Amino acid sequence: MMMLIRRLTMALAAFSLLATPAHLWAARPDARVLADIEHIFAQWRTDAHVPGLVYGIVADGELVALKTMGVLEKASNRPVKEDSLFRIASMSKAFTALAILKLRDEGKLSLDALAETYVPEMRDWKYPTSDSRKIRVRDLLHHSAGLVTDDPWGDRQQPLSEAEFTRILKAGVPFSRAPGMAMEYANFGYATLGRIITNVSGTRYQDYIRETLLLPLGMSATGYDISQSPADRRALGYRWQDDQWVREPDMADGVFGAMGGIQTDAKDYARWIAFLLSAWPPRDDADPGPVARATVREIVEGSNFVHAIQRSSEVNPTPCRTARAYGMAWRVLDDCDLGLILTHGGGYPGYGSNVLLLPDKGVGIFVFTNRTYAGPSAPAMKAALALNATEAFPDRAVPVSRHVADGYAIAQSIWAAGDVLAVRNRLAMNFLMDRDAAHWKNDLTRLKEEVGRCATRGSVTAQSAMEGGFEWTCERGRIAGHFLLAPSNAPTLQALTLEIVRP
Repeated sequence: MMMLIRRLTMALAAFSLLATPAHLWAARPDARVLADIEHIFAQWRTDAHVPGLVYGIVADGELVALKTMGVLEKASNRPVKEDSLFRIASMSKAFTALAILKLRDEGKLSLDALAETYVPEMRDWKYPTSDSRKIRVRDLLHHSAGLVTDDPWGDRQQPLSEAEFTRILKAGVPFSRAPGMAMEYANFGYATLGRIITNVSGTRYQDYIRETLLLPLGMSATGYDISQSPADRRALGYRWQDDQWVREPDMADGVFGAMGGIQTDAKDYARWIAFLLSAWPPRDDADPGPVARATVREIVEGSNFVHAIQRSSEVNPTPCRTARAYGMAWRVLDDCDLGLILTHGGGYPGYGSNVLLLPDKGVGIFVFTNRTYAGPSAPAMKAALALNATEAFPDRAVPVSRHVADGYAIAQSIWAAGDVLAVRNRLAMNFLMDRDAAHWKNDLTRLKEEVGRCATRGSVTAQSAMEGGFEWTCERGRIAGHFLLAPSNAPTLQALTLEIVRP
């Protein structure tokens, strides 16, 4: 018991440190924006006939907003509280996926190995065509194993026993298409990943995830077996039917919990979000785990089945064409307003949830509800857009590397001399082939005559560790510059642009 208490104490301390590393800042949404966001969720809850919900905003490792609404259960109208427990359905897949990656890091499995390597019952499966390749572990993570979409069938399989699942695996399942041909969401695939965790780790997937992820992060209220959680804290699940709420039956812990069985509270889940977001940006700080930052960042790596979607007008009337792919238990989007988004919903008998992460901004939003398939993605997205509009959470700046600093010094020297030949030994071999020295000298002379003297001691903004931009204020205008370094051991300049900024 003392060891467990010590472990939890260390985990809580580690979580609190996520709030103030040197590479982050302590931005806070102001009261007006928080009031707007509260209105967004309150209006949505009424329109969607949701008994109760809780939502939270995590920024730079801290839970900066937490709000509860409605009731845990209708009979007594007990209100939702900050420690109320909700099932988060398919948002559970993220824990399963990261557990698989952790086992990979430990050298216990390969993502490119055939799934049957770890689940022998799959060896006799009949594939849809004679030239079908077999399912890899990676295919299960990306929902590209050729298994049929199984919502809502899969949602009702959670109590399935290990013995019954073994029987199904031995019998084989019909395919929707050959593996590797498309992304098709399959809960069965994530149940199979749960079996892989169990077989490879030698312990039930529930116990492996609890011991290696949940407890190290201080998520002591989170688990799979709701019968073991405090009954007075549980949000009971309902569906909206015939203009009234109808109680959904509780589902026991079982095999399919790997795809949707987690129950958690807001503060525990905020720890999970803070941990995931702490993986961005890549850096040289200490990496306390429980999973390496580089491994966490793999969750955004998609299966290349990218497609475009139109952002819902319910979220924002301004048209926005967004690219989307499925990573590892996360939908990965490139949004025209928010940039990189990681998101996932959770639909389940009695529950509906959503999470949205903005890794480049260090911000996460989550919402739990106790209504079947409530689907609160729209208010979560609206809340993210409201935060973004304040400009309190800009994209984190790319650190200025030694190479970028050197590249900027080269650009400054060229401007001071008015001649690229002044730094000839710092030019990449292509530089003068693309534009000769005479033309560069003429261009520099013309620019200087037009803008006059410039203050060139300003800072540089890094686009990467090999690329940067800058802007100089001059007597009669401004100069905007951009440079790109060549992939040579000593930094050399492969491209440079200098332009007058017109009013």
